[in-house]
Amino acid sequence: MPAVIELNQISKKFGKFEALKDVSFTLNQGEVMGFIGPNGAGKSTTIRILLGMLKKTSGEATIFGEDVWHEDTKIHQRIAYVPGDVYLWPNLTGGEIIDLLLRLNNQERNQKTAELIDLFQLDPKKKARSYSKGNRQKVALIAALSQEADLYIFDEPTSGLDPLNEKTFQNEVMKLKAAGKSILLSSHILSEVEKMCDHITIIREGEIIESGDLASMRHLTFLQITVETKESLADLKDFTGVEKISINEDDRKAVLSVNNDQLNLVLAELTKKEIITITTAPPTLEDLFLQYYRKAGESDD
Repeated sequence: MPAVIELNQISKKFGKFEALKDVSFTLNQGEVMGFIGPNGAGKSTTIRILLGMLKKTSGEATIFGEDVWHEDTKIHQRIAYVPGDVYLWPNLTGGEIIDLLLRLNNQERNQKTAELIDLFQLDPKKKARSYSKGNRQKVALIAALSQEADLYIFDEPTSGLDPLNEKTFQNEVMKLKAAGKSILLSSHILSEVEKMCDHITIIREGEIIESGDLASMRHLTFLQITVETKESLADLKDFTGVEKISINEDDRKAVLSVNNDQLNLVLAELTKKEIITITTAPPTLEDLFLQYYRKAGESDD
């Protein structure tokens, strides 16, 4: 598939501080990429470079094959963008702002706009000065999702939204995905990224530390097994493949973190102890994320 976004060894310095260090990733047409990392990791800086709001120090960045700094006006005609902190004109109503944002991109209010206003439960007649953070976010989301764009960039888009509206946003992204649109989603809500994204890029302290689809990265995490057996499980504490184990007082119930490569070996040992009940949980994006961000000597908490 043709590349929509290409970043090649992007760096960004603010004085002596290097905010981004050789950041590289590609978003292809029709894909949804999750861009995750904690506050200060470099997500918003990367997105601002893509939007032509910040000039990179070095490297190459293109959208639709065009340089993001020199051709930003041309690129913006095909992009819809929602930031994490939305600031609106206080004396305009929500509806007026939606219309203005659409007109700025040579588009008009349509049936989709009305549907989104209803889905997000926004009162478009209220002045923006009276809106909460969540309602300001809704205005930007409605304007962006109403547009016919080739690339949608969302930077912490559900910040301030309640769970019902988060679900509405997720449903709309899945519709865009089904329509073959390209989406870059920066989010701190790992379950949100896990549900919607084809690919995941993890950034830490300005550097990309992992990138790929979730299925290919699951091998880097441990499978959780909850088991009850007729015989004691105490000797599993030092068993090959068991990375962590929590055993109850009678030694016959335990929760194990098991290395996927050693799963068959561990299951064979558990079978010898006569399994009464057993459940397994696949590694989640949160497990992967925490593994990368856990520093030496830190506890799981």
